[in-house]
Amino acid sequence: MATVIAIAQSKGGAGKTSLTVHLACALGGRKTDAADIRKRVALVDLDPLMSLTKWFHLRESRIGPDARISIYTGVGWRAQGEIERAKRDSEIVLIDAPPQDEVALRTAIRASSVTLVPMQLSPMDLWATWPTLELIAREGGKGMIVLNRVPPRARVADALVAEMTKAGMPLSRASLGNRTAFIASMIDGKGVTEADPRSAAATEIRLLADELLRKAA
Repeated sequence: MATVIAIAQSKGGAGKTSLTVHLACALGGRKTDAADIRKRVALVDLDPLMSLTKWFHLRESRIGPDARISIYTGVGWRAQGEIERAKRDSEIVLIDAPPQDEVALRTAIRASSVTLVPMQLSPMDLWATWPTLELIAREGGKGMIVLNRVPPRARVADALVAEMTKAGMPLSRASLGNRTAFIASMIDGKGVTEADPRSAAATEIRLLADELLRKAA
């Protein structure tokens, strides 16, 4: 049975699609010291902008077909059917849900074991995250917030994290720094774990991927 993870945020610009890309590459090429546990990963692009689909085609043009990662585009009424197809064909399904489309968000959340909500470090992003968490709760799902594009030595992080913890928001232990490696790897059609596997960025994504799988279990 496939593990289904939605990446959703009602606010645009949180880094949702790039996060989906890096998680897919990390999970599709995941190894430990004891075993090779690579998985077939399906990407489901529900966003009308189709940024995830465009990255996938760039990847194919740069490095050729990759049997570990596939793409399904399910905009509008096709969403549920494409998610079901992806679940049949893969071991892990990552759904890129569009912002400000409650129907698509509901569809993604209902299909998922856990919904990952990327959030940048600003009060506006914090306020905008609440509607997504409330929707997850109404649908009976599990949510997890990951802080994204965290600048080095960000004092504001401590204050926001304290506020989020006090409010009982489901914050992941892993967080992602504001690192150029994330962007540079995508330009080449890769994830950061492929392009720069020993980097701090790659380590952060692997930690988040492991935490997501535990949450989804």
